[in-house]
Amino acid sequence: MEGWWSTTGGFLLCLSASLLLQGRANTFTINCSGFDQHGVDPNVFQSVFNKKDFRPVINFSIPTRINISFTLSAILEVDAQLQLLTSFLWLKLIWNHPFISWDPEECGDIKKLTITAENLWLPDIFIVESMDVDQTPDGLSAYVSNDGRVVYNKPMRVTSICNLDIFYFPFDQQNCTLTFSSFLYTEESMLLGTDKEVWEIMDDSRDLGRTQGEWELLGINKATPKMSVGTSLFDQIMFYVAIRRRPTLYIINLLVPSSFLVTIDALSFYLPAESDNRAPFKMTLLLGYNVFLLNISNLLPATGTSLIRGLGGPSGPDSSECAPSCHLGVYFALCLSLMVLSLLETIFITYLLHLATIQPPSMPRWLHSLLLHHTSPRTRCPIVPQKENTGLGLISTHLSGLKEPGKLGRKELGPKEAELNGGSGLTRAQLVDLWVQFGHMMDNLLFRIYLLFLATSVTTVLVLWNT
Repeated sequence: MEGWWSTTGGFLLCLSASLLLQGRANTFTINCSGFDQHGVDPNVFQSVFNKKDFRPVINFSIPTRINISFTLSAILEVDAQLQLLTSFLWLKLIWNHPFISWDPEECGDIKKLTITAENLWLPDIFIVESMDVDQTPDGLSAYVSNDGRVVYNKPMRVTSICNLDIFYFPFDQQNCTLTFSSFLYTEESMLLGTDKEVWEIMDDSRDLGRTQGEWELLGINKATPKMSVGTSLFDQIMFYVAIRRRPTLYIINLLVPSSFLVTIDALSFYLPAESDNRAPFKMTLLLGYNVFLLNISNLLPATGTSLIRGLGGPSGPDSSECAPSCHLGVYFALCLSLMVLSLLETIFITYLLHLATIQPPSMPRWLHSLLLHHTSPRTRCPIVPQKENTGLGLISTHLSGLKEPGKLGRKELGPKEAELNGGSGLTRAQLVDLWVQFGHMMDNLLFRIYLLFLATSVTTVLVLWNT
């Protein structure tokens, strides 16, 4: 057994030495004479093509350095429900091939050639966040320089997972990541770098951008973390891609119509409270707003982030979700609630005025005094100038040709009518006027409360959006 291990170990050692010597022997200068007259002779590259399955290094203890850059030419789709970002980019990989070199002076000053990529060793660089199989088209070529520098470009349609936060829709900004790493080679065999600075990648992406769609590119940053898998350590380059939604479409189609409907609902308070058209008008507005919400459902994202987290509270799997979007959903809910409250207020005032004209209840003394205090002298309701009513603060200037208390049209009030009027000595017409005046005062008060609540709600939503 010991002899077998000794023989096997010696064979492996000889094989390794043979490969290293062969690698050194193949570090040659390609004979490119006649390339400028007769074209490239593929036979001179055949020894390089035969080694495409192996990492092109002379010493396997030296890692291969791969420089990465890309150009983000289009943001195709952002799926908030599936948390996916679909983009189109051009990936550029650069590395050095030590087995390729030639003298440009012997080749008619040819310094660069194109070689079919399938004949060369290609690094297994992939995007960690990608959710699709790599669909690189066949037949791509790579540029090979006379000093062995290989430049490989390939187009990629990338569908990557991204943690989308649409709490501030439609004024939201997203920060997605594109992490490039090797699938097989650890950092002992492959190191990753960048061919360009991030500002150059950013400028190229903006200059070559082919779409003017919903999203615009804000900025690109990078980090160089390490990925540990068991005992192996892989080199990575992580690019942070910041994008922002263009809100014009949603402002015109969502916020402006909603604001118009709420404004018209607020102005409907100026319709006379006694009008029979006020309540139907508000009901029509409410029905129209519900139809509006149904029609815009396709424009809204399908999910959102936690409302609790957005308001400063904790977030987690059990946190409440606000959908279809958080701030915009809250805004629409507030508008709908205000319109419902406006309709309820109109119903209450209409019922109060109807009750006052049909069967006015007795008015408490404190309410009577409150009406006298908050009513201007021109509209102050007339009362009876008797000494018994001095406790209400009534003086003779409040008279308007009224009869003595207990009398109505020169007739004394009966016991039932006196009991109905609470013993205040007011006629039925005076009592009706007081309740109508009270209804108008309540209508004005509720209208001001409505405006205050509307302004506060809209301001709160706008402040949250801007923060």
